[in-house]
Amino acid sequence: MSRAFILLLDSFGLGATPDADKYGDSATNTFGHIAAWAAKIGQPMQLPTMEKLGLAAAAHTACGEWAAGFDQRDGFSGAYGAAREQSTGKDTQSGHWEIAGVPVLFDWGYFPKTVPSFPAELTDQLQALTGVPGFLGNCHASGTEIINRLGDEHVATGKPILYTSADSVLQIAAHEEHFGLERLYEMCEKAYELVKPYNIGRVIARPFVGADSNYKRTSNRHDYAVPPPAPTLLDHVKDAGGEVIALGKISDIYAAQGVSRVVKGVDNMALFDALLKVQDEAGEKSLTFVNFVDFDQAFGHRRDVAGYSNALHEMDARLPEFIAKLKDGDLCVITADHGCDPTSPGSDHTREHIPMIFFGPGVKERSLGISETFSDIGQTIAHHLGVKPLANGTNLL
Repeated sequence: MSRAFILLLDSFGLGATPDADKYGDSATNTFGHIAAWAAKIGQPMQLPTMEKLGLAAAAHTACGEWAAGFDQRDGFSGAYGAAREQSTGKDTQSGHWEIAGVPVLFDWGYFPKTVPSFPAELTDQLQALTGVPGFLGNCHASGTEIINRLGDEHVATGKPILYTSADSVLQIAAHEEHFGLERLYEMCEKAYELVKPYNIGRVIARPFVGADSNYKRTSNRHDYAVPPPAPTLLDHVKDAGGEVIALGKISDIYAAQGVSRVVKGVDNMALFDALLKVQDEAGEKSLTFVNFVDFDQAFGHRRDVAGYSNALHEMDARLPEFIAKLKDGDLCVITADHGCDPTSPGSDHTREHIPMIFFGPGVKERSLGISETFSDIGQTIAHHLGVKPLANGTNLL
């Protein structure tokens, strides 16, 4: 029986790519800088499960340096390497689509770092269609920061909070109770149609709760994403009769294209619990794809080094539960979609190598080197499952 599992640690980069200077990211290294920070405060990182699989060796392959506190040099239990992005961006969609065999070779549209960020024509149309009294924000911002700064005014006025980032995205934040969750979704659906002429990749509904400048985003986030322009690994698996189980925000990223079943979770550990349950249920030729979003959403964008480090330790401590339940024919990969170095200025993603750490009962230790496209991951899985080959990528195993 052949099954595949993609465990994507959102934003877990292994060091700047050769073209990172074009993005202002030449000094970035998400994993390396977290490890250096931990060593500096006298609490070196200990990720024994991922280190045994080849994490530090993969990082060394990517950037030529061994992460502080990681001493294992041989005797790994996985096939490890790193990959560079062929797509032109460093955003969520580009990274995920390329992993699944569809690099983004066109340029997304972006909103400028001005105030206002959004064209008046766009916001005027959205206001006319939705009947809201106006909008707050209309700028580049961190989502957690802007809801705390403008949440009180939003609740008092009923004006939704509009913001964007370095990604190709329009985000709308609103209070679940005062504004209404379904009303927010309806607004985002209308916004999705309006941003099409601007070539924007996603509109994201960002519901939150709370009061008095103390607000918290909920798990009812919903992404309205442009679908991939060509069939992905997910489509190939589903078309071959296999089940594609999407955990977390995976279904949103692929606009539900090629997805058989959606499983949600409020945070990394809830998603890991869901993964263990799915692991018991997944059948022949199934693909289980989980995005652990907290690394990016809760810690990378917030530049929370300690939080990112703690989340990695939590993940490493849970991985043995998953590994213990693997069956003959299972192929797993730990990877990422981009970087988000929490020691870097600003709050944007960073252009970095991503890990490719394959493991499972039939995987032997070997160095995979550096791939020139994330699509090598998807092609390797397509070959393992015996489905139609992808248009891009090379089978690494």
